[in-house]
Amino acid sequence: MYPVLAAQGKVAFIGILMSSDNASVYSRKNPFPATVGINKKLTGDLSEKDTRHFEISLKGSDLAYEVGDSLGIFPENDPKLVDAILARTGLAADALVTNPAGEQVALHAALLKDYILTEPSKQLLQAVAAQDSSAAFMTELLDPSTKSELEKWLWGRDVLDVLNEFTLTFTPEEFGKVLRKLQPRLYSIASSQKVVGEEVHLTVASVRYESFGRQKSGVCSVFLAERAEGNGKVPVFVHGAKHFRLPEDPATDVIMVGPGTGIAPFRAMLQERKASKATGKNWLFFGEQRSASDFLYQDEFEGYLADGTLTRFDTAFSRDQDYKIYVQHRIIEAAEELYHWLESGAVFYICGDAARMAKDVDIALHQVVEMAGGKSTEEASAYIDALKKAKRYRKDVY
Repeated sequence: MYPVLAAQGKVAFIGILMSSDNASVYSRKNPFPATVGINKKLTGDLSEKDTRHFEISLKGSDLAYEVGDSLGIFPENDPKLVDAILARTGLAADALVTNPAGEQVALHAALLKDYILTEPSKQLLQAVAAQDSSAAFMTELLDPSTKSELEKWLWGRDVLDVLNEFTLTFTPEEFGKVLRKLQPRLYSIASSQKVVGEEVHLTVASVRYESFGRQKSGVCSVFLAERAEGNGKVPVFVHGAKHFRLPEDPATDVIMVGPGTGIAPFRAMLQERKASKATGKNWLFFGEQRSASDFLYQDEFEGYLADGTLTRFDTAFSRDQDYKIYVQHRIIEAAEELYHWLESGAVFYICGDAARMAKDVDIALHQVVEMAGGKSTEEASAYIDALKKAKRYRKDVY
């Protein structure tokens, strides 16, 4: 389990997320082997983050996507982690195992591409309880009634941590059976095909952290940052998001709230709105830590403001002053105008962190309706509910 969020990295599960409808033969079950053409760091040298812009070629795939969709990526695990696990277990890299697809492959290849190594599975922990006499507590942790305690124990631990902590013995086939299948990650698309053609752009924050005495990284974000470019093909597919489309009427105004990598779909929306000559007004809220080092796509957005594509652009850089300012504070500051836009039919969009940001923005939006609309708490809630029912309050959060 990661002690930090992998921004824009949403895990795709079989049977839950379906690919976008298009004429291509490529899909989640048959991903397209794409090439990463550009890997550009967006954050400055003094930034605490490593956020990157990727341009991936879809040439020859016939894959089509719409603004609001996501790109699914099948990543590979860190080869160094794979080697460390093999060394710890003493298992041969070339030992044949049956992977989740039912194929006979070398254990090294299976650990690299087929299994989750960053999060210990329930099956691995059951093996700990069965094999190591010092791990009697694990039986208690695996009881459904102690789920929260198990989550605390797992926080920051990966498969190698468990192997280092306990005495375990597996055959290659047994080891594969105590690991879960590696799932693709979904990233909000940061481009409009009207502008970029047979490409797809992504905005991804590389996840790196230290826990239990080791440096660790996000599975897909660092795969893209460090190992995908010029390293063969990256399997990708398009995931449709009909709930996060631009308004059908190009004259409709839109309000977009996208701090951090949540800016990705709004870069795509602005490209689309400009290319299609949409007449509706566009208002963007963007937030990050520092304007000097974390202002993602600054030149592009300031260009949109200068040419009129952006009607209004509000930023919140939380570390640029003694007290922290976030996008929800800017929303409240602009209450009167924002409420006027809503009353005029604007659609309100949020993209980003579900746990904190989206909740804080939602609270701010309720306050806007109360203050500028002169409504009670109950009336403001009913107003927001009506926006949702009318599909004028749309979220892509993770």
